[in-house]
Amino acid sequence: MTTVIPFGPQHPVLPEPVSLKLELDNDVVIGALPSLGYVHRGLEKFIDTKDYNQTTYICERICGICSALHGITYTMAVEKLFDVEIPERAMYIRVIVGELNRVHSHLLWLGLFADGFGFESLFYECWKYREAVLDVLEKITGNRVIHSISKVGGASKDLTKEHIDLILKMLDTVESQVKDLEKVFINNYTVKQRTVGLATMSKQLAYEAGTVGPTLRGSGVHSDLREEADWDIYKDLGFKAVVEKDGDCYSRTKVRVFELYESIKLIRNAISKLPNGEIATPIKGSPTGEAIMRTEQPRGEVVYYVKGNGTKNLERLKIRTPTFANIPSLLLTLPGIKLADVPIVVLTIDPCISCTER
Repeated sequence: MTTVIPFGPQHPVLPEPVSLKLELDNDVVIGALPSLGYVHRGLEKFIDTKDYNQTTYICERICGICSALHGITYTMAVEKLFDVEIPERAMYIRVIVGELNRVHSHLLWLGLFADGFGFESLFYECWKYREAVLDVLEKITGNRVIHSISKVGGASKDLTKEHIDLILKMLDTVESQVKDLEKVFINNYTVKQRTVGLATMSKQLAYEAGTVGPTLRGSGVHSDLREEADWDIYKDLGFKAVVEKDGDCYSRTKVRVFELYESIKLIRNAISKLPNGEIATPIKGSPTGEAIMRTEQPRGEVVYYVKGNGTKNLERLKIRTPTFANIPSLLLTLPGIKLADVPIVVLTIDPCISCTER
């Protein structure tokens, strides 16, 4: 006899309102169905009342964790409609703030993951280190939650020498702190007991299920949009995708830990090569046509589709978020997992329901 129980949308371990219906045989999951829509805000429809510049601020408020990259992706999509090239300095500023966004997101996730298997002190340590990144982002963008740096045509704010000195000083501190975290997340006996071999996702399954981001790279698939044509700047910065091959919760954890080092390296390289010049190109007229932009958020590929009709308001904005792409593979890996391990498995895709349900 099987039992069906609700998992979420409120759960003491999960920060996001993930809702699953779990079918159990004793304490083993044999089936899972998602239930979405608890935080739907209708933001894609809301843009009907805003012009294409104001829509930037709406996109940045889709999520309080990856807000900067939402804004960057949207503005790059609209820039395709105008067929304009932004100043090189603005491109570097976007990379710097986008990677700072990734660092704080991964530190946030590591803390939540530690909380998932009961390491409360480790949770506090991760979030304490994250505070230093948020302090810098607040200095640069003026906000600790919504990090607004991009506008159609370039960057909305410039980086001063004071900002650069703060970033470099913070990176030195955070890098040494991440080395301490690595010793626990990679080598700790308890962490390995709870994660090694858990919810293994094969390379083929991850690819065929449309998985993205660290979840995909944790299964041995070399796929990171920072290596794609729209982000040529990353090639100049020496970017190298982090890939692990075992496909379990432990591999997905290692990807995010080692991506912290990669982001820190990218920020330093971008600062060392930061060119002088303007930070924005003047934009005239109204957008027309269709465009798609894809970028690599902390959780994976986000896709923005925009359609302009020659007026100041976009005719259509459609977003495909990484969590939406990762849910199918999550549902395929849950069967066979014990109920006590479900929160850990769910957390390894780093779900962002705020992004997904908009």
